[in-house]
Amino acid sequence: MPLPTVLMTDVIRSTQQGDSHGGAYLIDLERGTHEQVLDWNAVGIDWEGRGAGRGLRGIVYHGDDIYIAASDELYVFDRSFNIQRSFRNAYLHHCHEIVLDADRIYLTATSYDSILEFHIPTGVFDRGTWLEPRRGPGGQGSITPVRFDPQSSKGGPPLGDNIHINSVWRQNHTTFVGTLRLPVLMAYDDRLKLTPYAQIAVHTHNARPFGDGVLYNSTGEDAVVVADRRGNIRKRYAIPKYDPASMTHTDVPEDYARQGFGRGLCVAADGTIIGGSSPSTITAHHPDTDEVLAQVNVSMDVRNCPHGLEIWPY
Repeated sequence: MPLPTVLMTDVIRSTQQGDSHGGAYLIDLERGTHEQVLDWNAVGIDWEGRGAGRGLRGIVYHGDDIYIAASDELYVFDRSFNIQRSFRNAYLHHCHEIVLDADRIYLTATSYDSILEFHIPTGVFDRGTWLEPRRGPGGQGSITPVRFDPQSSKGGPPLGDNIHINSVWRQNHTTFVGTLRLPVLMAYDDRLKLTPYAQIAVHTHNARPFGDGVLYNSTGEDAVVVADRRGNIRKRYAIPKYDPASMTHTDVPEDYARQGFGRGLCVAADGTIIGGSSPSTITAHHPDTDEVLAQVNVSMDVRNCPHGLEIWPY
């Protein structure tokens, strides 16, 4: 099969007000070409820190609509990337990833340690699940899912970002949640029964079930990883690195922007694993070997970091 075209969103970390701080690109992996389809330069955002409110994040498709999350707002675009409408919620803050299940979008509300659900037919954020960190009598920590109404100003979680939720996946009526700080991909069903699904590395992004195991960006070790549920590595794909002299803005501190930062992950119909890394690079890996099938670089600005990756279906 020919390699697919991928829609990639990105964040230009550590930019200043007045600069472009992200956008979206269509990347044709078969031809090795790319086209910028959105240049995101909104000014009414949080500029503090590395990523903060900058750029664009997760992507889902529903019919003819393209839903793309910014940090604090869910946008709907047509196929020509014109904004059709957008939706906000008080608990949608520093969103990282989103996933579609039927007519519902699940979004990470990272600053509130929560998953929000957006009902597409009504255009309403109608359900929230707070993954509340708790301490037992002996000081041992646990996570407890708690339902809340995101339309209400009462009963919701406090602003916290205790576990830094950065990935969400839906499969078989189950929500899978990955965090930056916990070495486990968690799963909860519609009755809020929480179980550990798989052991993963600390400092991961885009964690999700994959066959009988798990797939994730092991950002801390600059690799895309396929593992079994006990954490045993089956495949490790190294993230590409460049000669520092070929990159720009390398004077930015590494805790704000660095090359090799892995983020953004999708899988083609034939199993090809496609990962993103900074400076904005998309790499397609053969699922059974170490072969790199394609690699497309969009920018050599080390601050330019992919966030969302989805196969282009149109």
